[in-house]
Amino acid sequence: MGDRTVVTGGGGFIGSHLVERLAGSGQAVRVIERPGAPAGHLPAGVEVVRADIRDREALDPAMRGARWVYHLAANPNLWARDPAEFDRVNHQGTRNVLGAALAAGAERVLHTSTESILTKAGASGPIDENVAIAPEDTVGPYCLSKLMAERHAFELAAAGRPIVVANPTMPVGPGDRGLSPPSRLILDFCRGKLPAAMECTLNLIDVRDVALGLMRVMERGRSGRRYLLGAENLTLLGLLERLSRLTGVPVPRWTVPYPVGLATAWVSELWANRLSGRMPKATMTGLRLTRRLMHFDNTRSLAELDLTPRPIDESLADAVAWLRTEGLLPG
Repeated sequence: MGDRTVVTGGGGFIGSHLVERLAGSGQAVRVIERPGAPAGHLPAGVEVVRADIRDREALDPAMRGARWVYHLAANPNLWARDPAEFDRVNHQGTRNVLGAALAAGAERVLHTSTESILTKAGASGPIDENVAIAPEDTVGPYCLSKLMAERHAFELAAAGRPIVVANPTMPVGPGDRGLSPPSRLILDFCRGKLPAAMECTLNLIDVRDVALGLMRVMERGRSGRRYLLGAENLTLLGLLERLSRLTGVPVPRWTVPYPVGLATAWVSELWANRLSGRMPKATMTGLRLTRRLMHFDNTRSLAELDLTPRPIDESLADAVAWLRTEGLLPG
């Protein structure tokens, strides 16, 4: 039996908080990160192995000695210049990771999924862990790739393999070096670069509580069940009002109609695809998700995991403080 705890994507936002907790608990941690990804911020003593999850042959030696494997590595963006990249990384990459982990004799493997694949068109009430999603229910290539990856994990679990699945909602808090969509939203608002907002719903959870939740899922989760890691249901305007109270920045006065937002996203992606190659300000997938109910009922998961997330106001304050410390906001 192996003695290593392996974390794919351990240098990322959730991953780095998870690795810090795991190392702090005395576990021998190995991080698998793609070549070139930052890893200097990880705790001393953590082993870092460079491997691309699209390359199964590179993963086999990286998994040697693995006892527990946390799979977090993914392309988390809602846009890619080549949309097929989502399937290669998020779906096929997951197949590679889970296959390599099981071949190495891992005792438990946790697949980290997402809340964005749990929504259905026309849903009217909070979504729980038991929702069944078909491919045609997903929005865009990112969500489809994550759904197919989750389906594969559940297929392995149904075949008796030691696979557990966790679906975090939108993480917020300090340490988001890659600036995920929630952190970019906070940054743009605090800089006064959000003149208007769209009406939509969302669920937030502190990134540090996600890390603890993943550890609890690994320790206590039952194979073949989905564990929904979320905290507070909010509207976007409700989130901005909380940030306004925290920072003094006024809430945008204007609400963007959905057709206008969709047209803006189309132009942004066109510019990114043909000219800049950089992440567009607005994405078609992101805009289409605003039409979906993103409120969740995670009562069962939190009770089963004995997890009590901290108040989101605390998470937002820590996120803003970290952005200031990094020089991304004025002091």
